Amino acid sequence: MPKKAFKVTAISLIIASMLAVAGCGGGKEDTAAKDTGDTTSPITFSFFGADASPNWNKMQDEVGKEITAKTGVTINAEFAVSGGGQDKISLMAASGDYPDLIFAKGDVNKLVDAGAMLDLTDLIDKYAPNLKKVYGDYMDRLKYSNDDQAIYVLPTNAAVNQQYFDAGGGFEIQNAVLKELGYPEVKTVKDFENVLKAYKEKHPTIDGQPTIPLTLDADDWRIMITVTNPAFLATGAPDDGEYFINPQTYEAQLHYKRPEEKEYFRWLNHMYNEGLLDKETFVQKSDQYKSKISSGRVLGLIDQEWGYSDAENALKAAGKDERTYAHLPVTLSEEYKDHSFQDTGFTSGWGIGITNNCKDPVRAIKFMDWLASDEGQVLINWGIEGKHYNVEDGKRVIPQEIQDKKINDASNFTKTSGIGLYTIFSAHYGDGVKDPSGNYYTTNFPDQIVASYTPAEKETLKAYGAKTWKDLFPSEKDFPVKPWGAAYNISVEEGSDYTVTYQKTQDIIRKRIPEAILTTPDKFDAVYDNMIKELNAAGAEKMEQQYTELVKDRVELWGGTTEAK
Repeated sequence: MPKKAFKVTAISLIIASMLAVAGCGGGKEDTAAKDTGDTTSPITFSFFGADASPNWNKMQDEVGKEITAKTGVTINAEFAVSGGGQDKISLMAASGDYPDLIFAKGDVNKLVDAGAMLDLTDLIDKYAPNLKKVYGDYMDRLKYSNDDQAIYVLPTNAAVNQQYFDAGGGFEIQNAVLKELGYPEVKTVKDFENVLKAYKEKHPTIDGQPTIPLTLDADDWRIMITVTNPAFLATGAPDDGEYFINPQTYEAQLHYKRPEEKEYFRWLNHMYNEGLLDKETFVQKSDQYKSKISSGRVLGLIDQEWGYSDAENALKAAGKDERTYAHLPVTLSEEYKDHSFQDTGFTSGWGIGITNNCKDPVRAIKFMDWLASDEGQVLINWGIEGKHYNVEDGKRVIPQEIQDKKINDASNFTKTSGIGLYTIFSAHYGDGVKDPSGNYYTTNFPDQIVASYTPAEKETLKAYGAKTWKDLFPSEKDFPVKPWGAAYNISVEEGSDYTVTYQKTQDIIRKRIPEAILTTPDKFDAVYDNMIKELNAAGAEKMEQQYTELVKDRVELWGGTTEAK
């Protein structure tokens, strides 16, 4: 049973004060239940985020300054550079030295088990009407587990009532490549391979440098995004992290055990041995990966756009929009459907929490509540009226010069404007949700998405008879809603035998998958099959059974049934 976090009640405050006198939490007076009514005087909260934020400008951007003016709050933020902040969070859990606020992604369980996180239930009930409004019927999904129904984080990694109007993943091919080859049909990995091979043969160099048909980013955790996760998407399974979840029985299995995924990795092995996969794939760092992309000489990727957007923005800024990428739903063979858009419902789990070291939890929750208000939502998504958008005939409209900056100088625009940098700090509506004025809360809706495309992207989409990249993918309507949401954000008890086994299996996978891809074709089966044996010998089968129970618990927590279908 995980240790309980502190709950903000009168009794816990007395206990917390006693602990503070004894030296817990740095000896500060606990102020969790004190509401002075002050919501504008200056206050600074420390924050750690487990995701990188390369454009963070210490709230000196235009939106950040406006947030501080409205709330009095400044965020002194530290963001993980790589590795998802796992080492940093483990150190926090061991030392008891926490920031006021934290976004710990999948490692929040370490902090919960250490007793670091405040239960936000009472704070939300007393001081956060806007948070309750945004989460609405999903408030029950904020509970930590069946056994511990405290609310430790506000889910911010997922937007509420999100509708997806565009695709940012799949297999990517440069628009210039597709144009020169006459916009060929690209549905299977063989089609993808043929396109890259044909273009490289015609253009062995680009701008004087050797052409790279395909490169992947295997640096640390990024190996999951560009190397291993595509194996299940290309073989007709949705994203549940390291597992495939049987939709009938809810049984969890390491997705690598699926025979069809073995064939996907065999294809990557083939690409390597044909000289089409970058020889440096498994030794390069993320910065080197993005540097190659920004040079314009990488023809194909298998990634999520957020993983290479900086490099693509550099291409746009250099006037090379033809070297930006199309998103295509490529599968191992035509019998499979890409499940990128299978609906997970509202996927709570990863978000921002308040630690028991926080100097003023009431002020912190009020800050988060203001960000969740209609005023806050419009500010963090649209920016400042008259500067980043205008209102014409009751509709918010982005001026063309601002739109051009967003397209051609995206990184600098984000850094100076702050638009898009603050959703991590509170609940937020998803794309497609409208505010009381009839405008969308976010700028990601069909007309605006189309306006944000480069000329090369628009030309490619027109050639394929589509308006957005999502039009090329199977729709969410093609699949049932997953009753467990996204399995990758299910928390597990830190320090349990599960976590020990999980780490062992990760070590094996991150060693053997590259080995299987880089070996000669005649040795591929032996390497791959031995990997499965190693995983089972390390305890994978018991681990899978344990995760099956966690999936079933999630379904029950969210009001579903786990009876066999």
